[in-house]
Formats: sequence, structure tokens, C-alpha cells
Amino acid sequence: MSKIVSIHSFRRGTGKSIMTANIAALLAAEGKRVVVLDTNLESPSLHILFHLDENEITHSLNEYLWGQCTINQIIYDVTPRLGGSVSGQVLLIPASSNLNHIKRIVHEGYDAGILNYGCYELVDKLGTDALLLDTHAGLNAETLASISIAQTMAIILRLDKQDYQGTSVMVDLANKIDMPPQRLVVANEVPADYNFPSVKVALEKTFGCEVIAVLPHSEELMALASAHIFTLRYPDHPLTTALKGLAARLIA
Repeated sequence: MSKIVSIHSFRRGTGKSIMTANIAALLAAEGKRVVVLDTNLESPSLHILFHLDENEITHSLNEYLWGQCTINQIIYDVTPRLGGSVSGQVLLIPASSNLNHIKRIVHEGYDAGILNYGCYELVDKLGTDALLLDTHAGLNAETLASISIAQTMAIILRLDKQDYQGTSVMVDLANKIDMPPQRLVVANEVPADYNFPSVKVALEKTFGCEVIAVLPHSEELMALASAHIFTLRYPDHPLTTALKGLAARLIA
């Protein structure tokens, strides 16, 4: 049975999209079939991380949401572009980088019910092991809709006061509406001189939910500048090891 996971952050710049791409690659490396949806329609980036040129995107998630194409027309197999040997498959549903499309989404929004239907259709037709939703940072109606269809929500934050406040709002709201069933927290870009077990304990006390990973800052990741999938380029790196555990936990 496919696991639908929403990967969210209250603020931009937490590394959410990079983390999503690496989790997908790690799952594919284990032989799993993964679909990744870029529902960050105001600032899409996953096509860049998976080396899918804008000119190759004939149809996008935007057009599906507007009823201009079918769900099958927006599935792109990016497995050969991962830059490593994988036995599984990563299928990407990209959002449009066209400025006019982005403006339309910002001004008009979209029918979240169509997105939900598309997700269920993908799971049913493709027989996926996991469906990862890379959401738009912050809190709006569309974000809530994409979170509502997930069985698990992973909230990504950095150890920053703005992130703490925003994550608290997100967790409180998820608790009030009781969705999704599983709410998890991931601390990202944590300096190496921090005591990671203590960070985990402090965050769980603050947010009242499980912290499933405390991920270290990596100079190697910064140096890659999104040119490669980190976990496939550095398979023995401590960050890769931590991300493997995170990926396994998210689809357990």
C-alpha cells in the first residue's frame, strides 16, 4: 500500500525540497517506486533538483489543476537523471515555472479537490510505494488541502526562533483539526557542535510530537549547490546515513 507523505515547513529556506529529492532517491535506491509532486506552485524547484529542463516539461501540475490535461500527461520518469545506480524508480510531477502560470496560481488559487483526486489516481494507477508532496512553505488553504490527504506530515525546521514559532502554529493547527494522523518533526542544518540528543529532547518537549531526525549541517551539501543528488554522490556521508533512517521512518 502506498504511503502519502506531506513534507512541509512554515518558512522558506529550511532545505525542504532538497530533503524531499534525496528521500525519493534513497527510496528508489532500495528498489521502491516513488512519485514526487511539486505542489510548491508559487516557487517550484524540484524539476531543477532532478535535472528536468523546463523545455522538456510539455505539461505541468498547473495545467492538470486547470483541467487542461490528464494526470498521465504530467508524469516524468527522472530515474536516469539521478546520477547514481538505482533499482527502483522516481516519477516527478513538476509544477510550471512559467511566470504567467505562477501569477495565475497566486491570484486565483486552485481547486484542492482536483489535487486530492489526482493523488489518489496516481496511487491507484501506478502502484507506488510512496507519494511525496513537497508543499508550499507557510500556511494557506492549498497547503492545508495537500496536508489533509497525507497519512504522515513531516515538518522541517531549522533551529531559528522564526521557525520555532511557525512550527508551533503548524503543529497546533494539525492537532486541532486532527490531520494528518501522524505528525513528525525534522530538525535540519544543525551545527556539528550541538548535542543532537539534547536537541531532539528539547524539540519534542516544545512541540509535543516526535522528532524523527536531527540532521547535521553539511558543507558538502552546500558545495553541491543542487547540481547533484547528495545522497547518491556521498553514499557514506553521516548526513546520508541520517537521511536513510528518516526515509525509512516516513514510509514505515
